[in-house]
Amino acid sequence: MSPGSSTPQLTERGLKTVFRISGRDDQQGTVAAEYIHVNHPNENIAVLDDKSTAGKGIADVVEAQLHRFGRQVSRQSYVAGERDFRALVSRMKKDRVRVAYIGGYHTEIGLFVRQASDSKADFIVMANDPLMTSEFWAITGSAGNGTLFTFMPNPAGSAKAAGVVAGLKASGLSGEGYTLYAYAAVQAWAEAVNRSGSFHATRVASALRSRPVDTVIGPVRFDKKGDNSASGFLVYRWRDGRVERVKKY
Repeated sequence: MSPGSSTPQLTERGLKTVFRISGRDDQQGTVAAEYIHVNHPNENIAVLDDKSTAGKGIADVVEAQLHRFGRQVSRQSYVAGERDFRALVSRMKKDRVRVAYIGGYHTEIGLFVRQASDSKADFIVMANDPLMTSEFWAITGSAGNGTLFTFMPNPAGSAKAAGVVAGLKASGLSGEGYTLYAYAAVQAWAEAVNRSGSFHATRVASALRSRPVDTVIGPVRFDKKGDNSASGFLVYRWRDGRVERVKKY
């Protein structure tokens, strides 16, 4: 059971013992594209990726969805591990880009955001779920203000998760990012083992599909593919070192 893989192919292969408790890139890519289209209807858009399977995959979804909305997109890429984005930022400024969507990981995206700010670039950055980590802000500092990203509903502040979060903090750990989704994955598996009275994979899988499982992130029901049928994505924004939900768009 994966707590964080968003690649659709994970559950598209018909494997009966594979489950995903997180959401899918075809979900979060659609949410990101809709946000960009609605909030920036007449502005130039660039879609970037880091050439990785995950980064290119989500960027492809965003680009395809924007095309469905009739939007033109400038497509760019960089190599994962890149640290100097000044030439790319300069090119985007020349093209008068107003919105840059990036499919990648928080380290490179953080460096991109910081260097864009240093060059006085006037565009908004939106990215995918790896930005749900304080490490992003540690890289950008105040340059990260206003950076948007998609992530699933964040359970860290819920009453249901309070005890688990307190326990994590007592151990010097954080409940941010996919931590609570990983915790929920273990809870779901353990409940399925109890239901089936077995560690046999197919029996545990049948128990997981039989009815919802109560977890730290709330009730989880798996569909026929093994996806969490309740999972979806929201838009968040970095503001002064904290993550805030963008409630309407």
